[in-house]
Amino acid sequence: MKCAVLGSPIEHSLSPVLHRAAYAELGLRWTYQAIDIEERELQGFVDGLDRSWRGLSLTMPLKRTVMPMLDVVDDWARLSGVANTVVFDGAIRKGYNTDIPGAIAALRERVPGPFTNAVVLGGGATAASMLLALGELGCENARLLVREPSRAVETIEVVARAENGPEIQVGTLGDPVGAVDLVVSTIPAAAQTDWLVHSADPCPVVFEVTYDPWPTPLAARALVSGRILISGLDLLINQAALQVNLMTTMTAPTAAMRAAGEGALAARSPR
Repeated sequence: MKCAVLGSPIEHSLSPVLHRAAYAELGLRWTYQAIDIEERELQGFVDGLDRSWRGLSLTMPLKRTVMPMLDVVDDWARLSGVANTVVFDGAIRKGYNTDIPGAIAALRERVPGPFTNAVVLGGGATAASMLLALGELGCENARLLVREPSRAVETIEVVARAENGPEIQVGTLGDPVGAVDLVVSTIPAAAQTDWLVHSADPCPVVFEVTYDPWPTPLAARALVSGRILISGLDLLINQAALQVNLMTTMTAPTAAMRAAGEGALAARSPR
């Protein structure tokens, strides 16, 4: 069977490393590749797939673009308006959002207790998924710090529809993070100014969703200060394990996937 991760750019993705490691451990002779696809190309690509294809992983902005192409979606995809996973069941296209349960699992791995309040940096689809995950873990209030507040409107609307969504206040990346239970960064490393990073010092838990380049300024400071750090690799492994479960109907070998991911990241790091 064939599977792939789609996006543009896509060459940085660790998904092929994780999925191939899973297939090898499970004894499956499946293939998984990274394919550079832009939004305007997605419909034609999906329509042209034959029955040898089992599943797709999607990066932004394809997670939103794919939604009208799906026959069935899970509750998280329906609520968030994005699907990062497509499973082909015969002629039926099934869509899933594994980012949200993946984020929940990554947080539960590292932090035992609930979160009352949090700050999320960035206001896009990833921020929406993170806010939905935090709501499931008991977060009641969240500040969304963004470059341009008008760009956070869709994220706020998504979270407002959720039964357990936190109350959101919107600020800018010029505001200090301050003392909250958790800070989540969905912004690029280049946007993490020294001032912003230092303003997050009072936060005992840092969740950095980026894994390349690693470490980001926020992650590096968390490591130096000894705070709890959940990494983008933690998130990627947990959401990819759910994708493997859905595509293969077998239990994902997370230990093998983590070893492969850590090895690949180490190989990318400057000596």
